[in-house]
Amino acid sequence: MASHKSAEKRARQTERRTAVNTARRSRVRGSVKKVEEAIKGGDKKAAAEALRAAQPEIQRGATKRIVTKNAASRRVSRLAARIKAMA
Repeated sequence: MASHKSAEKRARQTERRTAVNTARRSRVRGSVKKVEEAIKGGDKKAAAEALRAAQPEIQRGATKRIVTKNAASRRVSRLAARIKAMA
């Protein structure tokens, strides 16, 4: 437990930042899930549209250090490849 003023402030800042990061992570995961559901559904047009909406969210997550830059790029690339492979 924080025992002096600066430590108490740090605890408050950490709490706020954790809440923001949790929301961001959730937004990234949700957008990826929408793309995967569209792929499972077999609708290539809907999947491509979902990826178009998800890509900025994923890249924003990389900018905000929710996921690493390489992980974000890899995720977008793999989703795009799966959509491209659809019949």
